[in-house]
Amino acid sequence: MSTAGGKVDLKIVLLGKENSGKTSLVERYVYDRFAPKYQSTIGAAFGAKKITPKGSSKAYVAGIWDTAGAERYEAMSRIYYRGARAAIVCYDITDDTSFDRVKHWVRELRKNEENCLVYLCGCKKDLVHENKQIRKVDYHDVNDYADDIKAKLFETSSLLNDGVGELDLLGIFVLSLNKIIVYMYKFTFIYIIYYVHIPYLHA
Repeated sequence: MSTAGGKVDLKIVLLGKENSGKTSLVERYVYDRFAPKYQSTIGAAFGAKKITPKGSSKAYVAGIWDTAGAERYEAMSRIYYRGARAAIVCYDITDDTSFDRVKHWVRELRKNEENCLVYLCGCKKDLVHENKQIRKVDYHDVNDYADDIKAKLFETSSLLNDGVGELDLLGIFVLSLNKIIVYMYKFTFIYIIYYVHIPYLHA
């Protein structure tokens, strides 16, 4: 999908250690394709996809920033998560060190983008289908951590296109939340105008 000059209704950023599966997740979700190997992301890559909430005739555009996972690009990644409504923090379920980086990025988000919704995504689920012994990150441990930080957890396989559709639900949820926030702001603004700026009506 071409994104040049297009309007983005929802900004989503992917964070996580290099080789954790972020690029494969974006490629499968946005373009419905998978490659066995990708070059490491330098800086960030951008993709966009239209999301149509159930029962709505209007499509919204989710802009997705796939950030570099190497620690030397960490300062640059902070630029891309500014103003994000949601962050998908990825880890490789066969690499426990990748989950350590998840905790780092969650701390960063909580400190700098406290209104950003956090989602945890365990990638490469297909690798443990035939050999459960290679799983290094326990699902239940991550689920407990997700509960502690009030985040949603899902596991995916970009190879098998398993669980990737969760991103649609994520986008629709955040769009719905945005509408509620806008409504609250409008209601508050009207309330202030009515009760503060026109006091004589209530004398």
